[in-house]
Amino acid sequence: MSVASPDLGRPSELDTSTAASTVILDAAGRPVDMPIAAVEDQPTVTAAKAPAAATRPPQSLEDILVYDPEAIAAFYRRRPLRILFRLVEIFWLAAGYVIGLLSDRLTGRQKINEKKRAAGLRIMLTRLGPAYIKVGQALSTRPDLVSPMTMTEMVKLQDQLPPFSNEIAMRFIEEEIGQPPENVYANLSAMPVAAASLGQVYKGQLQTGETVAVKVQRPGLAEQIAKDIYILRILANWATNNISQIRSDLVSIVDEFGTRIFEEMDYTHEGENAERFADLYGCLPEILVPGIYPQYTGRRVLTMEWIEGVKLTEIERLRAQGIDPTHVIEVGVQCSLRQLLEHGFFHADPHPGNLLVTKDGKLAYLDFGMMCQVEPYQRYGLIEAIVHMVNRDFEGLAQDYVNLEFLTPETDLSPIVPALAGVFNNALGASVAELNLKSITDEFSALMYEYPFRVPAYYALIIRSLVTLDGIAISVDPDFKVLSKAYPYVARRLLTDPAPQLRGSLQALLFQDGSFRWNRLENLLKNAGNSDDYDLDQVLDQTFEFLFSERGRFLRDRVADELAKEIDKAGYGLVQQVARTLRLQGPSKTTLTSLDRSDSPVTSSWEQAARILRILRDTPGVNATMLANLLPKLIAQPEARNIGRRVVNGVVQRLIARLIREFLVTKPVTNPAVLPPALPPARAA
Repeated sequence: MSVASPDLGRPSELDTSTAASTVILDAAGRPVDMPIAAVEDQPTVTAAKAPAAATRPPQSLEDILVYDPEAIAAFYRRRPLRILFRLVEIFWLAAGYVIGLLSDRLTGRQKINEKKRAAGLRIMLTRLGPAYIKVGQALSTRPDLVSPMTMTEMVKLQDQLPPFSNEIAMRFIEEEIGQPPENVYANLSAMPVAAASLGQVYKGQLQTGETVAVKVQRPGLAEQIAKDIYILRILANWATNNISQIRSDLVSIVDEFGTRIFEEMDYTHEGENAERFADLYGCLPEILVPGIYPQYTGRRVLTMEWIEGVKLTEIERLRAQGIDPTHVIEVGVQCSLRQLLEHGFFHADPHPGNLLVTKDGKLAYLDFGMMCQVEPYQRYGLIEAIVHMVNRDFEGLAQDYVNLEFLTPETDLSPIVPALAGVFNNALGASVAELNLKSITDEFSALMYEYPFRVPAYYALIIRSLVTLDGIAISVDPDFKVLSKAYPYVARRLLTDPAPQLRGSLQALLFQDGSFRWNRLENLLKNAGNSDDYDLDQVLDQTFEFLFSERGRFLRDRVADELAKEIDKAGYGLVQQVARTLRLQGPSKTTLTSLDRSDSPVTSSWEQAARILRILRDTPGVNATMLANLLPKLIAQPEARNIGRRVVNGVVQRLIARLIREFLVTKPVTNPAVLPPALPPARAA
């Protein structure tokens, strides 16, 4: 999986093995200070691949521009006393918590004190500082590492810290943008308007008049973060090798965490993330993304457009302004689905402070330090998993988790399949409108804690994002169900996306046990029609394109056979009705029997088809002109004529089979009341 990286035509692609950043190096491998604009036109090399930088330890942590565990280790191996002092501090703060855990184990009170210990862990991590606060926030989405109760407590972690001095902030601004702050900003707020673990924010105004937010990084942050990650990596390596109960690769998890937090510390990278986010989602009419001023942005300073708004959770203030908070939540859900399933570039930290509602009712996203990229196979794999859940195909669902890297290919799935059935059968008993995202997530988290699941980094961020959004939605409207609002989008994607994976998922959803599931098609069309950008023309075009392609051969045959079956049933039902009306009986004085004995003479398939046609008729944009244009295209397809021939042949074969059975097969007569009279004895010759 590739780490979130801006796709702006700049050579800054990152992955988990070779993190790179756009950096100019001199002949000795040292970074060269250059204006941001100048960097765009220069040949670049990546810091991770610079041969000179790799041959000697860095002299300063400021030289480590992206997360590099080897460079960090080389730096601290030469400074063991710094690590020793930090270890003493960590063990001193952690001693009370560890003693409590040991006491619970000796007295058998682990379950009784579980909630108390989870709260104690949250308090301890807060005292340990920014790196450990981020660790705790990451644990809130790791059901393979901690219990559900501990995850719930980790969600409460806050990273608000006291501000640092304005003098340091002004010095950083001058160093990063290359000129005194007063030359760029007409004014800056006397005190920060917000202070978090990584930096603090000032409200200001450019000399050109625009109102801006100026984010400045905390001093000494790189050293503090790098030191704690180095220690965590040592502890993770020891735990992975010595504690048999640990299933996950803790070192890889720490490295993923290190990559993320180093990205958050690079405000240039955050600015590029914001620009990419605006390119992908800023076009949505009710979404607002603040503009970035790259000429006034550096690694430790970010200048962006100031957004005036109200937090999404401040319900009464929103209503006082005539804004419906529930509608804004729906906008956020739709945008999140586009991020996750359409483009794969999503905001991984949508907490209330990062979501503002403007006076005209738009939803504004802030803080683009934590982003994630979900690859296409992962996006389609998630949708396929949804289809297997709907179909209650838990063997397929277990295999999906292998494909999505939750389970290794060697994992024995036999005990996991019934466990999945136990978790999801309860949830799937409700309608989509009644499903609660958090309850499903909690049950699944308990399952992953018990079985050998390993949560991929991208999925942990997805769950963090969706559960946070779900929590905000419930605080706004206790009856709000994120999944019910998401289903129209998923339905539209299934019906309109031409990707082969989703075509296969749609086929699996509509055909089950050899039968066409009309009710599912009706449900998909009804829900897709509620999606804002649903385009029936696109649905029909892609349906016909797939249906008449080589890949759609199987589907054409199934559709033709289903039509033949329904026409035969309808004809048989009509014959029976006429026979009853005329009080006629067949030659054998028996009632005609259905060829499909498992079905009643008249089924609801035609009624379902009629309902589907009514849904299509009522869809906006459908009119006689569209249908008139569609019919010639349909008739012109050779495959359409083949479908017609297969339908006719199917009906004829069924009719012949019924005639043979009814009129040519001799049936024993068991009712003496209908025996024919005996013939008179033959005369002798």
